[in-house]
Amino acid sequence: MIPFSPPRIDQKIIDEVVATLQSGWISTGPRTKKFEKEISAYCSCKTTVAVSSWTMGMEVFLRWWGIGPGDEVIIPVYTYCASANVVLHTGAKVIMVDINAEDFNISIEKIKAAITSRTKVIMPVDIAGLPCDYDSIYNLIEENRSIFQPNNEKQRQLGRILIAADAAHSFGAKYKDKRAGAYADITCFSFHAVKNLTTAEGGAVCFNLPDNFDHEEIYKEFCIKILHGQSKDALAKMQKGAWKYDVLEAGYKCNMTDIQAAIGLIELDRYQENMDRRASIFGLYYNGFKDCSWAILPIEKDLDRSTCYHLFQLCIDGITEEQRDAIIHEIFEKDVAVNVHFQPLPLLSAYKDDFDISNYPTAYAKYACEISLPVYFQLTDEQVLYIIDAVKFAYHKVMV
Repeated sequence: MIPFSPPRIDQKIIDEVVATLQSGWISTGPRTKKFEKEISAYCSCKTTVAVSSWTMGMEVFLRWWGIGPGDEVIIPVYTYCASANVVLHTGAKVIMVDINAEDFNISIEKIKAAITSRTKVIMPVDIAGLPCDYDSIYNLIEENRSIFQPNNEKQRQLGRILIAADAAHSFGAKYKDKRAGAYADITCFSFHAVKNLTTAEGGAVCFNLPDNFDHEEIYKEFCIKILHGQSKDALAKMQKGAWKYDVLEAGYKCNMTDIQAAIGLIELDRYQENMDRRASIFGLYYNGFKDCSWAILPIEKDLDRSTCYHLFQLCIDGITEEQRDAIIHEIFEKDVAVNVHFQPLPLLSAYKDDFDISNYPTAYAKYACEISLPVYFQLTDEQVLYIIDAVKFAYHKVMV
């Protein structure tokens, strides 16, 4: 079986994790702090806080920003459930909107129609590693400054709707020569096991708010919030005579560990190598399907955007959801693991009572014909060619 997306765990990773275990410091410590600084440097953002997951990072941010009952957060309907769940946990209202026909990202026109005086945050999702149209989203926000109603001092300081980028897929992607992490007010990354850069589980919140915000103070405040509201972390308490601490608020427990950061530091150091290999796999897929009239291939780059090659989302023209599922079955019969990214949220039990998939025709149409093909560093050229042949075989068996 050719797996879908195994992590790259080699001797370099193992050696660094072992070194961390032997160092005597396995929770949040020097490696985590180094990882945060290196992410900030790579992304060109103002500060970074490493966390235990994308989900906790984004939820804690939303709460820190004051999001709660009566507020609205706009998200695309085509995303993983975490994008909606974090909003629901705060008590705010999720506003789901449809996506573009040409890619899988949030529709600017649908955002425009959804903005109200209660809108506090727009959460674009860079599906598959291709950035959304952030300039157009900023333009919409400027057009709606006059109706924005802040609830607290931070929101008043910004004076407009905030953009919180869901960049779970897009570490290393670029929008107008800026990397993910630098083109939104805040950006949240996922370092889950299947992501381009992994720490097994984990994530990071990158802050890039306007210059009138004190990002050094934000970093300190956020570190307190993710460690139960405690005034000192374990590293600080280890200093001579510094055992005593205070608890400043009822915070959360979602700090990253040095074991996780050890993996992340190796991954980040060789990330360009990873991206280059993924790009070459995309090239093989493009070449392999270029003569197939039924194959709709994903965007690699355009005038403003370049992907980080997280997912190869192959769409098959003119098929139904049932035919897509039958094709996937035949691909698995060839010992190739594929996936679907994603089921639009109204198809899932947690959301279907409040949202009707018929209101999101583009998302459903894209979902019904999408198959995600394997893309990862260890995948060989020979395996990619075998995958291409397996997909072609499956298509012709089901459709011809």
